[in-house]
Amino acid sequence: MPAPADSDMVRSPAIIVATLNAKYIHTSLGLRCLLANMDLHGGAGLRAQTVLREFVIQQKPTQIVEELLALEPKVIGLGVYIWNVAETTQVVRLLKALRPDVKIVLGGPEVSFEVDQQEICRLADHVITGWGDVSFPKLCRALLDGPKPLMKVIAGEQPPLAELAMPYAEYTAEDLAKRLLYVEASRGCPFKCEFCLSSLDKTAWAFDLDGFMAEVEALYQRGARNFKFVDRTFNLKIDNSVRILQFFLDRMARSPDLFVHFEVVPDSLPDRLKVLIAQFPAGALQFEVGIQSFNPEVQQRVSRRQDNLKTAENLRWLVRESRAHVHADLIFGLPGETLESFADGFDRLHALAPHEIQFGVLKRLRGTPITRHTAAFAMVYDPQTPYTILQNATVDFAAMQRIKRFARYWELVANSGRFAASLKLLLAPGSAFHHFLAFSDWLWQSTGKTHEFALEKLVDLLHAHLTAVRGLPAPAVRSALLADYLASGARARPACLADLLTTARNPEPAGAARPRAERQGRHVNQLAQPDASAHRDAIHKAAAAA
Repeated sequence: MPAPADSDMVRSPAIIVATLNAKYIHTSLGLRCLLANMDLHGGAGLRAQTVLREFVIQQKPTQIVEELLALEPKVIGLGVYIWNVAETTQVVRLLKALRPDVKIVLGGPEVSFEVDQQEICRLADHVITGWGDVSFPKLCRALLDGPKPLMKVIAGEQPPLAELAMPYAEYTAEDLAKRLLYVEASRGCPFKCEFCLSSLDKTAWAFDLDGFMAEVEALYQRGARNFKFVDRTFNLKIDNSVRILQFFLDRMARSPDLFVHFEVVPDSLPDRLKVLIAQFPAGALQFEVGIQSFNPEVQQRVSRRQDNLKTAENLRWLVRESRAHVHADLIFGLPGETLESFADGFDRLHALAPHEIQFGVLKRLRGTPITRHTAAFAMVYDPQTPYTILQNATVDFAAMQRIKRFARYWELVANSGRFAASLKLLLAPGSAFHHFLAFSDWLWQSTGKTHEFALEKLVDLLHAHLTAVRGLPAPAVRSALLADYLASGARARPACLADLLTTARNPEPAGAARPRAERQGRHVNQLAQPDASAHRDAIHKAAAAA
């Protein structure tokens, strides 16, 4: 891990706030919110006694514990999420075994519900459920100076947003240069989609826009160029959306490397937004559009309000009339959704041609109302994180396993951006879903694995499926695969293209940069430097995946 920033070099901090991120490129907005509010809600001088440490889930728990204990803290606050709870539990086990006197405080969505059912909560000294901006500083002050807190589980206070300090000054120069920055113009969500924790919010709260924009301007002036808005409903309040978009558009000419990611309500895209969106250059704007299901009965069952016709119209406009990158989400396994009804929805979405379809499988997030359907629809979830659906009344376990492999292969082949031409042959004519499901089943039967496919092996497998199984003409298949492989910049030699590659490749001048396959750069070629391009691609992928 990189060395901590100079401003964070405290010889023996009393308090550490820490978490395990999925990847280094991610930053924890939640921890920085805690830091920013330590003095305001915990008393003067508390921030100076606090440091932030971020790890990644791939690190050994013993390495994480060694680094934490080397600082000799009295309190360690840990952010716990669905993606890191297993690894964080082991960290807490080790901390309590080695230093039982150090107070462990947990917070985050994973430990805000079903507290009495979790080992990590039993091991910890305190658990803050819900918002921690106010409650964590207060608890730390009590742990350091008394009086001793009486409650183990503390319901987080939720103050008006105006009473919170904004966290953006806590981003370091290294964060700005190398990592994805998370910002929030609002918290909460007015919608009630039962598979989402935001359904518990019942409304959305906006930060003071003048103050927020001043913070974003300060980040920009410090060199920040990558922004992911975590707002669940960015386009809910159009006046605010227009002002934020205009802010970035005004700076685009002098900062062509600006990148902004928003999650949008799919059926609300008024002309005022379209006028601005259409002006952004390629590679600058990314929209995450949650479709989840096109099945009206399923939508109603899980309390999702969505005008499907308007959603399709807006997606079509975004793809055809703007240069934004469109990342559309679907969820398989919702109660009452069948394989065939999902296939119809998938084909409907595919026909709208978003740049990526993120194909997820339902997860039972702790605290979400989706559990009310468990008995009626025989919903069986994996008891281990990430609590993925195993089967239900309309999709048995074997079919669910097929779909999980489909999702993995779709990520490897379709969302990788490496098979643009070949994918057209694979998914047409007829149902794109059923064509890819047939490929997925064949790929599993042929290889028995879902990971560790070299690009060259995938090329040969696609060739075998398209020619031997689908019966497509070999010259057309090889032509498409050759175009894709050359565009990828790979330098090996798939067996099916060996003779064509000998004649297709032109010698490169010494030191020439090889072309790169970019997940989002398949419709953008904005940056000239290969290293910068790869970093930008990583930022885009992190924004889409987070």
